[in-house]
Amino acid sequence: MRPNRLRQKLDAGLPTLGTHILSSWPTLVELIGAAGGHYDYVEFTAEYAPFTMHDLDNLGRALELAGIGGMIKVEQGEYTHQSMRAIGSGFQSVLFADIRTVADAQAAVAAVRAETPGNRRGFGLTGVGMRRDVGTNREGGSPAYTAALDEAVVVLMVEKRQCVEDLDAILAVPGIDMVQFGGSDFAMSIGHTGNRAHKDVRAAEVKTIETALKLGIHPRIEIAEPDQAAPYIEMGVKHFCIGWDVGILSNFWATRGATMAGLLAGAPGKKAKKGKAKDIYR
Repeated sequence: MRPNRLRQKLDAGLPTLGTHILSSWPTLVELIGAAGGHYDYVEFTAEYAPFTMHDLDNLGRALELAGIGGMIKVEQGEYTHQSMRAIGSGFQSVLFADIRTVADAQAAVAAVRAETPGNRRGFGLTGVGMRRDVGTNREGGSPAYTAALDEAVVVLMVEKRQCVEDLDAILAVPGIDMVQFGGSDFAMSIGHTGNRAHKDVRAAEVKTIETALKLGIHPRIEIAEPDQAAPYIEMGVKHFCIGWDVGILSNFWATRGATMAGLLAGAPGKKAKKGKAKDIYR
C-alpha cells in the first residue's frame, strides 16, 4: 500500500499545501507533481466536474507517477459511493461537502474507514474491494488494506448554518482530520448570497478555525494568491489549498486576451474603433 503523504505531515505537525483541479486530464496531475515538489496533494473537485470511473483510475495512476497525494471532494448524497471508488482508484483523502449534522459527519467517516473492530480513527462501513489501491487482488482484505483506510484523511466542509451552530458536537465525531470553511455556501445558507465579506460570514469562519484548533483538528484554507495567507497563518493555520485550474485559465484568457486586443487594435494598417478594442474577441 502506498504511504499517505498528507497523513504523515498531519501527524508530524507539518504544514501542507494542495491545489485544485476540476479537469480529469491526468497530465495536469503530472505537471503539478513536477512543479518543484511544492505540493503535497491535488484536490480533484469532483463535486463540480464531469468524470467517469475510468477517469478516477487514470488520476490515481498519475498521482502515483507524480509522487503526490490525491484528495477528492464529493457531493451530498454520494458520500459512500464516490469515496469508496476514489479510494479504490488511489486517492487517499476525501473532502465531504454539505455537512449539516452529527449524523452527516458520522456518515462521512464511515464511508472511508474499514468495517472492522479496532479502528483508531472512527467507525467504518467500507469492505473489501478488488481495485487499484490493493493491486486489484494482491492486498484485498489484508491488514495493510484496513490500516490504509484508517490512515485516509477525512475532511469536512463547514459551510451550512446548521453545521456552524452545532460545530462542537459535529467536530467531536471520532475520525475527522481537517475542516474547510465554505464562505459562499454559508453566506447563502444565512440569507446573504454573494456576500462572503458579511460580518456573520467572517465570524463563522473565525469560529470554525478556532473550534477546530481547540479540538485538535486541522483547519485548511482555500486561497487564490499567496498574499491571502498571512492573516490565517497568524491564527495558527498551517494548511492551504491554492488556486483552481479553471480560475487560472479564466484569468489568463481574460487578461492576456484584453492585452492582445489592445495591441491589435493599434496595429499598423488597422483602423481601430475608439473604445471598442476590448470587444474584438468577444
